[in-house]
Amino acid sequence: MRLAVVVGALGVVFGDIGTSPIYTLQTVFNPGDPHPVPVSTENVFGVVSLVFWSVMIIVTVTYVLLAMRADNDGEGGVMALITLLRRLNARSGQRAAPVLAGLGIFGAALFFGDSMITPAISVLSAIEGIKVVEPSLQELVIPITAVIIIALFLVQRRGTAAIGRLFGPVMMLWFVTIGIAGIAGIAENPAILKALSPTYALSFLAGHFGIAFFALAAIVLAVTGAEALYADMGHFGRRSITRAWLSLVFPACVLSYLGQGALILADPGNISSPFFLLVPGWGRLPLVLLATAATVIASQAVITGAYSVASQAAELGYLPRLRITHTSQSTVGQIYVPWINWLLLVSVLTLVFAFRSSTALAFAFGMAVTGTITITTLLFFYVGRWRWNVPLWLLGLGAIPLLAVDLLFVGANVTKLLHGAWLPLLIGLTAFTIMTTWQRGRAIVTEDRQRSEGSLRDFVEELRDSRSSTLRAPGTAVFLNRGKQTAPLAMRANVEHNHVRHEHVLILAIETEPVPRVPADRRITVDDLGYADDGITHVTARFGYMESPDVPELLRTLDPAATEGQLQLEEASYFLSKIELRAGNSPTMAPWRKRLFIATSYITADAAEHFCLPRERTVIMGSRIEI
Repeated sequence: MRLAVVVGALGVVFGDIGTSPIYTLQTVFNPGDPHPVPVSTENVFGVVSLVFWSVMIIVTVTYVLLAMRADNDGEGGVMALITLLRRLNARSGQRAAPVLAGLGIFGAALFFGDSMITPAISVLSAIEGIKVVEPSLQELVIPITAVIIIALFLVQRRGTAAIGRLFGPVMMLWFVTIGIAGIAGIAENPAILKALSPTYALSFLAGHFGIAFFALAAIVLAVTGAEALYADMGHFGRRSITRAWLSLVFPACVLSYLGQGALILADPGNISSPFFLLVPGWGRLPLVLLATAATVIASQAVITGAYSVASQAAELGYLPRLRITHTSQSTVGQIYVPWINWLLLVSVLTLVFAFRSSTALAFAFGMAVTGTITITTLLFFYVGRWRWNVPLWLLGLGAIPLLAVDLLFVGANVTKLLHGAWLPLLIGLTAFTIMTTWQRGRAIVTEDRQRSEGSLRDFVEELRDSRSSTLRAPGTAVFLNRGKQTAPLAMRANVEHNHVRHEHVLILAIETEPVPRVPADRRITVDDLGYADDGITHVTARFGYMESPDVPELLRTLDPAATEGQLQLEEASYFLSKIELRAGNSPTMAPWRKRLFIATSYITADAAEHFCLPRERTVIMGSRIEI
């Protein structure tokens, strides 16, 4: 069973970082780079050593050994760190926690940029291998890449359950293949093994800082996908990911980098495509096909990650409620978010046609990666300080050198701002603005709505005092509400305008907690609102941010004794309150943010579908709120 989980992790977690050897060294020595690295024996040893130690420090130490220990009930990733910070702030009132949580939201926003760039650069780099096999096919690279990307996004709605079973074995074959190819390259020039010594990396940085610093902007490509190890921890567990990384992925990638370094030492002309030139001529076309499969898997992993981040952000109140389709009956995390899918498709195709090569996209890629890594490192050490009471001196011993490495990479990528690094920053800032605007606008609407709805307890008292003027209709009515303090707008409108209420009224509030899943014994709380004979009951249902609420199924678990009688669920009517938003003159937000908030509200998923309500028995009643 453990082996099966490890193989599964190979297929989902390591696709991105496992395909980095295709383009990393090629990009470092790219003669078209605005700050090219001259090909010399000293520089090759220095670059290969920097690649090895960058992967060792950032992936193995920062993520595998440290960050993956900071989980939120088994879930990882920057969103997990954000929820831990929010919980820490609620418990102890740490003043820095909200600021760092905002920084974490920017890290999540940068991930959306990563999820747009990864499919473009990964598939492009693999298809570019056909230029090595047959140079005359160069003009077909862009069309073939576009067709593969379109097909990839079109099949997303079918889910990855069936295809996913093939991912692990394909990636295992991939890592074995690139490892063997690397060994063959090393055998031609075993001296390259000396690059494993940190002295080569340090002497390259110290002796040729002007070259080495700019080289870091491309060397960072070796650690792309590191965030996936942490983000996918909830699916496979820390141990399985750690074993897969240390036993196969890390050794295979290192062997490939060493082999490519040996190949470049033998002939500097090999910098054009050192990865594919590692294998003999007869093996290059099969390697192109295997690389294409591996990069599609890498793209699949980051697309799925974007679905997950968007879903969690919506549940935590940073995005509107999105339409989500669960594509697997057995695996909770396998979801499909149509709006995110089509946004990514358009964005990825735009990048392919605009940049037209993996080396050109590499300048943009590094900024998103370094930004996310630096934010994750910073948040981890802050959480670690307060979660495990780590002494400041000990925290400093780890945080200062690791953050120094991260910031060195960030600084190197800033130099590429005019050459494409602005793109992920623009995507990240746009996503960050949308997410924070939605959170602020949602708070304003909630406050205004609470004033309009009035106290639920007072409303129940009014109903009790006006029993003679309010008719009771037979049957059960379920009103979905935001909490327990206020009366549902739909229920208040029904009583005030129609002077009628149902025999059994159930007011349901659904709360999303900052944990992945809520145990069954904490799922439901029932309150009779002070009277056990009026047929009005309040139910609070709690779900984790990785769960999807199914209201009819939830109501079937209620005890009739707690709901003042048997609910007629097969014939029950469900009432929703729909809010029409209008930009007002109150100084709650800047006018442009008000327009952005209203525009974002249009992508909100249908509430009846989100809560699995029967469409034919769902009534929607509207009201207007100015922000």
